[in-house]
Amino acid sequence: MFVERLKIAMRHSFARALLPLLLVLFVGLVFNANGAFFAWSTHRSMLREISVHGILACGMTVVILAGGIDLAVGSVLGLSAVVFAWLTLPFELSAPLSLIAVVFMGAALGALSGGFVARYRVQPFVVTLAMMVFARGLAKLVSGGEKITVATSLGAEPAAPKALPAIFRALDTKMFGGNVSAVTLVFAACALATWLFLKHLRAGRYVYATGGNREAAELSGVPTSLTLIVAYALSGLFAAIAGICQAAQETHGDPETGTGYELEAIAMVVLGGTALSGGRGGMGLTLLGALTMGYLQKILSLNAFQTEARLMLTGVILLAAVLFQKFANRRAAT
Repeated sequence: MFVERLKIAMRHSFARALLPLLLVLFVGLVFNANGAFFAWSTHRSMLREISVHGILACGMTVVILAGGIDLAVGSVLGLSAVVFAWLTLPFELSAPLSLIAVVFMGAALGALSGGFVARYRVQPFVVTLAMMVFARGLAKLVSGGEKITVATSLGAEPAAPKALPAIFRALDTKMFGGNVSAVTLVFAACALATWLFLKHLRAGRYVYATGGNREAAELSGVPTSLTLIVAYALSGLFAAIAGICQAAQETHGDPETGTGYELEAIAMVVLGGTALSGGRGGMGLTLLGALTMGYLQKILSLNAFQTEARLMLTGVILLAAVLFQKFANRRAAT
C-alpha cells in the first residue's frame, strides 16, 4: 500500500522535488556535527548563503521555462556589483538613483541577449556565452581590474576614509531580532514576484507556451519573440539585484565576483525539477532545489569536508538527482 501511494505521489512534480530535500535533511539529522545542525544559526546562515544564488535562480527559472538558458548571469552580477560600488562609493550617488541605474543596466543587458535569441534565432548558449565574456570584460574595464572600496578615489590622490553608505549596511543587516538576514528577505521577495509573474500574469502563460513549443505558440498568436526578450530581461534584472546584494555583503565591488554562479543557479532550477527543455516547472520547484543545494553544502561544511570533496560530491548528487527526475518524468508519462 505504501509503495503504491509513493508511486502515485512521484507522478507530481512537487513530490519529486521534495524527496531529494527530505533525503538531504535526513542526512543532516544523522550527521549533525554534535548538534550543530539543530541550531537556528545554522539554518539562518544557510539561507543567507543561498540567497544571492537564489535570486539568480529566479531569473534562470523564467528563462529555462521559456526554452532558453542564460550563462551570463554570473558576469552580469559581477558587473552590477562593480557599477553599484562605483556609483555609491567614489561618486557618492544617492542609493535610489544607484539602484535604478544598476537594475536598468542588468535588464537592458538581458534584453539584448533575448533580442539576439528571439530575432535572429541564435542558440541561447552561444548568445549568453558571448554576453558572459562581454560583461566580465566590461566589469574589469570599469574597475580597472581592482576592487571598488571606500578607499577608491576618482582622482590620483587616495580617498579620505569614509563610512559605508547606509544602503550597504541595510542590505547586510539581520532583522527580526537578528534571526533573518535582509538579503534572505530580498530573495523571498524576488521568489514571490517570480511566482506571481508565472502564475497569474498572461506573460507568464506565454513563457510556458513558448518553452513548450515555440512554433505552436506562434501559430496560436503568442508573441514569442517579445516573450523571450522579457524572459531574458528579467534574468538580467535579477542578476543586477543579486550583484547589489553581493556588493553590500562584501562591502566592495569585485570584478571577479560571481564567477561560476550561473552554474549554481542552473543547478537549483534543475534540481527542483524544472525541465531544461522548457515549458514544465515553476518557482516553487526552484525554491525546493535551492534549499536542497543549500542544506547539502551546509551539511558537508559542518562535517568538515574539504572544498574539493564537497564539489565532487555535489556534482555526483546533482547528476543523480537529474537522472531521478528524468526517470520519474518518464514513469509519470506512462
